[in-house]
Amino acid sequence: MAHLFAPLALRSVSLANRIGIPPMCQYSATDGFASDWHFVHYGSRAVGGAGLMIMEATAVVPEGRISPADLGLWDDRQVEALARIVRFAREHGCIPAVQLAHAGRKASVGLGWQAQRSLPPGEGGWPTVAPSPIAFGEGYAKPQEMDAGAIDRVVGAFGAAARRALAAGFEVVEIHAAHGYLLHQFLSPLSNRRSDAYGGSFENRTRLVRQVVAAVRAEWPETLPLLIRVSATDWVEGGWNADETVLLCRQLRDLGIDLVDVSTAGLVPTAIIPAGPGFQTEFAARIRKEAGVPTAAVGLITSPAQADHIIRSGQADMVLLGREILRNPYWPLTAAQELGQQAAWPKQYLRAAPQGSKER
Repeated sequence: MAHLFAPLALRSVSLANRIGIPPMCQYSATDGFASDWHFVHYGSRAVGGAGLMIMEATAVVPEGRISPADLGLWDDRQVEALARIVRFAREHGCIPAVQLAHAGRKASVGLGWQAQRSLPPGEGGWPTVAPSPIAFGEGYAKPQEMDAGAIDRVVGAFGAAARRALAAGFEVVEIHAAHGYLLHQFLSPLSNRRSDAYGGSFENRTRLVRQVVAAVRAEWPETLPLLIRVSATDWVEGGWNADETVLLCRQLRDLGIDLVDVSTAGLVPTAIIPAGPGFQTEFAARIRKEAGVPTAAVGLITSPAQADHIIRSGQADMVLLGREILRNPYWPLTAAQELGQQAAWPKQYLRAAPQGSKER
């Protein structure tokens, strides 16, 4: 029976355990370039014992950034700053991943700790795009509807960013199709009112996601795993739902997706979300069972016993801990001690490790 500290194989990549760090924006880049903050932030978590670390939403084009301070991989010059982080993480037994993203109508807003509204050009903002000219909410600009050429360019940009991710040394790529950003906007009938090949039916609304997955998979080596993050439900009547998510994940499995990172919501600012401990885990369990693809559970997973139970009971193949890892980068090491499992400690920290701990 698998448990939290059992290894997990995804294609040729072997994760040391089932603990992952989900993508969490740091809003600390300049022109898409990773900064010293990124190196210290990700480096401190890479030595904390997690098997997988997914770096924050990294835009495939400049206008796809959430904020002016987002990371990017639209330029070859952005590779080396990320490669430095990748090398450090791998040296310490943590598999680094990068999340490739386009924010669509939710782009061009303030930093995460600032008021969330569309920035005008005078404050560093830019025009946004979306499947349909529908603003995200109050304070957000009306986006421009994407034509066929714009859609093709986005697909190509995801593929090009995957090539750069490989050049940076990443062993895992995640495609961001959740939280109300561009790919999710195409999936949901609440934001996609198109009447062409990209709107209307389930097959049409999912077309862009399938094209992006195919484009990234074509650039990404067959030996390396490809992940996707989805919002399993909009939590709004008439929106994207769990049944559609299962159907899509079956298709994505056949296109080369190796694990689905299962979250929810983000498309509608007024959605009523029943947040609570592990409130999204049921969706990960359902996708794992009905779509036949490994999943990662995320959302208010805080205690070692809770995380271990999710794995042992077969609800998901991994757990991703966000806020807990922000609060305590060494959560995996302390969790191992609490669960009676052994985790490898950095030799520099062995003096503080439990008796019998092994050196990384």
